Formats: sequence, C-alpha cells, structure tokens
Amino acid sequence: MGPLIQDGRAVLRRETLGVRAHPMFSVLRKTLLPAHTASRQTSPTNKNEPRRAVNSGMTRWWLLAGAVASLGFYFWLTSARNLELPYETSAFGPASAEFSAALGPLLGADYSRGNAATVLVNGDQFFPAMLDAVREAKKTITFETYIWAPGNISDAFIEALSERARAGVKVHVIIDGMGTLKFRHEDRRRMEEAGIELLKYGREHWYQVKPNIMHRTHRKLLIVDGRVGFTGGMCIDDRWMGDADSAKVWRETQVRMEGPVVLQMQAVFATNWLQTCSRLLIGPDYFPTPERSGPSLAQCIKSGPGEGQESMRLSYLATIAAAQKTIDIANAYFVPDDLSIATLLEARKRGVRVRIIVPAINDSRIGRAVSRSRWGKLLAAGVELHEFQPAMFHAKTMVVDGVLATIGSANFDNRSFSINDETAVNIIDREFGREQVAVFERDLKQCRPVDPNAFRNRPIYIRVFDHLCGLLRSQF
Repeated sequence: MGPLIQDGRAVLRRETLGVRAHPMFSVLRKTLLPAHTASRQTSPTNKNEPRRAVNSGMTRWWLLAGAVASLGFYFWLTSARNLELPYETSAFGPASAEFSAALGPLLGADYSRGNAATVLVNGDQFFPAMLDAVREAKKTITFETYIWAPGNISDAFIEALSERARAGVKVHVIIDGMGTLKFRHEDRRRMEEAGIELLKYGREHWYQVKPNIMHRTHRKLLIVDGRVGFTGGMCIDDRWMGDADSAKVWRETQVRMEGPVVLQMQAVFATNWLQTCSRLLIGPDYFPTPERSGPSLAQCIKSGPGEGQESMRLSYLATIAAAQKTIDIANAYFVPDDLSIATLLEARKRGVRVRIIVPAINDSRIGRAVSRSRWGKLLAAGVELHEFQPAMFHAKTMVVDGVLATIGSANFDNRSFSINDETAVNIIDREFGREQVAVFERDLKQCRPVDPNAFRNRPIYIRVFDHLCGLLRSQF
C-alpha cells in the first residue's frame, strides 16, 4: 500500500512540476493532495485500502488536470484574436480611394503619389540594374539580404560596394546570420577593409543564439542615396543569375522604385539596422526631400515579430478580399493557412477568377508536399493552379484586378506572415498592373496546369506524405 501511494504521488509531482510555482496551483495541491503523513494512517488490515488510495489519487489528478485545462481555456477565451476574414473590403475595389486611405494607416505606411516602378525579371535584368545603381551612388548605400553565397555575383557586388565605400560613400550592409552560413570570412574582411559597415542580423557570432531561433530577416532591400530602391526575392547567389532557362537557375522578380516610397524602404532598413547595432541612420543623406518621379501610388510595408507582425498577412488578405475580377498569385512557397483559404474561397463565390503559379521544381521536397496539402479545397472551388516547369520558381508577386501589384520578399505562408522579417511594395497603377499581368501570362505559358481529378486521385502514399508534411505547415 505504501509504495503505491508514494509512486502515485511521485507521478503527480512530476506532472505538475511546470505549473506548481503559481499560487493558484499551490492552493490546489494543498486542497487535492493531503499531507504525506496522513496517507500512512490507513490500516494495513483493510484489503480495500490500496484500491481506495489509487482511486483517490486518480480523482485528485483529474481534478488538477481539469483545473489546468479550465485555466488554459480561460486564457484562450480572453486572449486577443488574430485576423478575422476581412469580407467588408469587397465593398470597394483595390483601385478605390477608400482602399488606399484605409490600408495605408492600418499597415503603418501611407500610400504616396509620384512614384515610378520598373519590373525586373530574372538576374539578367535586375543584377545589372542594381549594380549600376550602386556604382552611381553619391552619398549612401543601404543593403539587406537573406542569403549571401560566394561566387561571381558575390564578387561583383563586393567590388562595386567596396569601390563606393573607398570613394567616401557610406555603405551599410545587413545579412542574416542563418542565411549566410556560406558567407566567407575572407569576403567580409575585404568589405570591411574598404570601409563597408557589415552586420549579421540575429547571430553575429556562432555562439549567439536568438531566443526565437526561427526568427530571421528575410528582407531584400537595396536603397541608393535615399532615391532609388530595389526589393523582391533575389539574394546574392549565382543561382539567381541568367534568365531562368534551366533547373540550375531561379526564376525571380524584382522591382526598381523611385519617388517618395523609397523613403519608406529606407525606413524599413533603418529599423533593422537600429535593432542590430543600436545606431540610428538619419539625415538628408539617407532621407532626402522626396521628389515625384512617376504616376504610381505606392507604399512599402514591413512585418516581423514586434513590428507589425500581422501587416503582411493583412495586406494580402485585405487585397484579396477587395478583388472584384481577378487574382493572380505567383509564389515560391504557397502554403495558405485556413484564413487565407477562406478568403480565396470567398473571392471565388463573388465570381473572381483566381490563378496561382507554384514551382514544379522545388528546393524542398517537404515544402512542396506541405503546399500540396493545402490545394484540395481551392481546386474544388475552381481556383486554377499551375506548376512552373523550366526552373525553380522563386518570385513572390500578386496582381489584383490588373491594377494593384505586390512585389516583395514574403512567401504566401505562415513563416513569412508571422515569423520572419519581410518587406513588400504595393503599387496601384493600371499601366504597371497590366505589365505585371503580362509577366504572369508569360510564366503561365511555361507552366503545367494542375488537373483537379488527377490531384484527387494521386497515389495514396503521396496523399499520406502530403498530409503528414502538412502538419508542419506552421513553420513553412
């Protein structure tokens, strides 16, 4: 009898170890678990006492578990909710004044007029444009990227940035601690000897680990003199070179911006610079008086833990909910959560045509399976899914009603919406929107459509694999 009671108590102590420090649980333990000495007062001559002791211990355990569950339910019930489906925005389209007037303040970045946007498709277009901008810098260069790997394009950027730094231009570079595992110490030394200030975001040294080890800066920004800005999905890696004409290179989209929106892009960089080294970049060299450069209405938004964590999700969902005719999404890692799926399905109910391009070639087999696990309801509702064939598809773009285009670093998944630091430019301009639709149509010609019947009837082992991988979608 004694060992049974003691073992039961040992189990209770182990199970409640993580919560017993709270005063409420101290009271519960005193109430539900009588003193140890009292348990030894049972008579050894009564054969029913061991069973009663076990039943009593189990009852107390269930009461304690119920108290913990009730407290957890209370915390869940009274906690703030994440985004609900923003159906109301469908009352006005993305080109309306009501849309930009509301979404600007909500996302912490007002839309500004007088911007010029130029889409750059694949490395053959955006690398020369970015390097030319660097070489023309007069005062400042700020550059943030996720991956920096040695190779030809790395050498080209190091040379261009170093030459400007030696000429007196203030050059600041942020690279991610996880994304730059291949970044060579020799390359860093070359850059710093030229006068470039380079910081690793999140892990300056191997022994430095962020409390949230999954948090990374996934932003891609290049701003020159506060007047010309680039963003999109590219990184410093030879995989982004060329024209996406083979499986060895990646299909990518960047955008070159001029006008007031570039100051917002600069502010996004300055935020991470401040977080990394506690120094503020300020003054006219970084934030010059804005000049109008084109016809586009534009904003640059940021998201990340502690700084507009839901901004990227809200931007995508509100824009989708505002769609009246078409939604064209092109994304490397398309893993919509339940709310995103519901928003897309609601668009289909309104008669909106939804087309989505995803990679046929993926750098993660698990990531591709996670994505497939979310396709069923969309295909059943008439959403058109297409798999890009020639190369790894890495673009992150969306065009709604042919008038609002989103280009940035964010994937359509939980990691980009909630975990990583991301940035994107939203551009409202019918002419630019038409150009983006044309780019989308060219990509469609190199895609294979996903047949809903074939998808439903895919082999059982693939369906099981997709389902199991889908359980990990919160980290994708």
